[in-house]
Parts: sequence; C-alpha cells; structure tokens
Amino acid sequence: MRRRDFIGGAALAAAWTVPAAIPWARALAASAHPFYQMSYSGLDDKPVALSQFLGKPLAVNFWATWCAPCVKEMPDLDALQKAHPYVRIIGVAVDTEKNVNKFIQKVPVSYPLLVAGYGGIQQMKELGNAKGGLPYTVVFNGRGELTHRMLGQIDPEKFGAILGDLA
Repeated sequence: MRRRDFIGGAALAAAWTVPAAIPWARALAASAHPFYQMSYSGLDDKPVALSQFLGKPLAVNFWATWCAPCVKEMPDLDALQKAHPYVRIIGVAVDTEKNVNKFIQKVPVSYPLLVAGYGGIQQMKELGNAKGGLPYTVVFNGRGELTHRMLGQIDPEKFGAILGDLA
C-alpha cells in the first residue's frame, strides 16, 4: 500500500470513526442516513460520534428527565436492550447534562445515554417528529436506513417484535 493511500484512508477513518480501509465500510457510511453524521455529548461531556454505531441496527430514543412517559418506558428499553444484544439502543436526552447525570442515579439503565440539549427537538423534527413530542423513538437497520418512527411511549411487545425483525 502506498503511503499516500494509507494516510488518506486513516484520515477518513478518523473522520467517520469507521474503518475506511474496508470498502464495505466506506459504502455503508456513504449510504447511511444523515443522522449518522451527528455527534452528541456523552455524560462525561465528551463527544460521541453516531457513525460508530453503523453496521448494527440502532434504536434511538429521544427523552427528557421531566417527561413522565419517557421515564416510564426506560425500564422496558433497558430490558429490550438486554433481550436484543444485536441491536444498539441509545437514549438521547432533550435535557441538560446536569439533569441527566442526577437522574441516572435514581433510574440507571444499561444502554448509553447521550445529551442533545434542547436542540434535540429540531433533530427529532428532522427525523419525522413534526410535533416535537416526547418520547420519540426511531429505528435504523444495520445499513443506517431509517425503518421505524414511534411517537409516544413504546409498547414493549410491539417494539420487541420490531427489534426481533432486525436480527
């Protein structure tokens, strides 16, 4: 491999956090929903690139600490993450990092929680939630294509069937 090719591939991999030297990874990143180009703040205040979740089905649950239906569905999402390990569930808080860190002391979950802040409302609208209501859950297949949108609290059985179909 020529040095120039190696350096170019390494730069692309760093930018996308997907191994750019692998042809299928480049194609996957190029065909994925634009949502995967975003990053959110983790609870440690470090950015988390959504591109790292490409290649595996992803369920993104937008929620807030002050949203009663959001809080009520978190144990169900936690159980579903454990029952469907081939799918990555992440929670994106439309809230502050301080509120989320305080909240998870009372309601811990096994799936990652990220923070979008109040700008998350616009991001939900861009994902098809015209009303901007919470909770809002979207599901992407392993290729990064948006397959399902759900406004309101999930039904664990129905959502489990959706996740099961992604296997």
